[in-house]
Amino acid sequence: MDIRTMQYYLAVVREGTISAAAEALHVAQPSLSRQMKELEEELGATLFERGNRKITLTEEGMVLRKRAEEMVRLMQMTEEEISQVRNHVSGSVRIGAGESYSFHYLSRAAAALASEHPDIRFHITSGDTEDLMDELDNGLIDFALIFTEPDHTRYQSIVLPAEDAIGVLLPKGSELARKEALRISDLKGKPVLISRASEPYLTGTDMLSGLRIVGVYNLLYNASLMVEDGLGYALCFDKLIHTGDDSPLTFRPIMPRMPAAGTIIWKKYQVFPPAVQLFIDKIQALRSDPV
Repeated sequence: MDIRTMQYYLAVVREGTISAAAEALHVAQPSLSRQMKELEEELGATLFERGNRKITLTEEGMVLRKRAEEMVRLMQMTEEEISQVRNHVSGSVRIGAGESYSFHYLSRAAAALASEHPDIRFHITSGDTEDLMDELDNGLIDFALIFTEPDHTRYQSIVLPAEDAIGVLLPKGSELARKEALRISDLKGKPVLISRASEPYLTGTDMLSGLRIVGVYNLLYNASLMVEDGLGYALCFDKLIHTGDDSPLTFRPIMPRMPAAGTIIWKKYQVFPPAVQLFIDKIQALRSDPV
């Protein structure tokens, strides 16, 4: 057994099928199937249950998965230590996120990491949950910041302590702006804009029932211009659009309060390069600090 074989094995476990793992690894499927068969022959054990649409591990397969993770992680730690001796960690960290004040946890981790390792580059992708999950599953991003419950059988996660409050962005001169807080019933029959990112979260409640949806937006800045120009009110998270004295807009929370906690997720059994693992460590260290 070598490290590459262990990495390939973990990829098969992570992706669920030989074909999906081969595509993710950019290797030929027959070659990967042969390597998995040779691994079983070398160990004298059956690692996978055949005949299912997705990979099911045998008891021996689960033991190997644990040991493979330890072996690969040990090799990764060794590479990190050598890299740190050279005082040079480089690489890319690819992050996908919807618009949220909770993103401060990721940006603070990025800033702290960049101050220690200036050769690390950060690639940020904005999108809604569906788009981000597709990019995560296809290996285009390392992490996704989402606001729905993740599939814990497929993803590891860090729940962020900051909670984004759902409310309404509206013109300061509107009748509803006279209230300190709004109830969803205040919006019945009125033109409302909703975001693609929050739509899965809102659909799980009765908030959308009876509302006159006039638009669905992806970026809140564009939606704020529509609010300013009178198209409707925007359901959104707080603290994303400037609503100070010089702004024509204001924000009113929805009562009873409906907080939405952000969750950072990544694929299980993923073996990350040093830059990405250091980023995870920074998030873990900073998550106890208030935003």
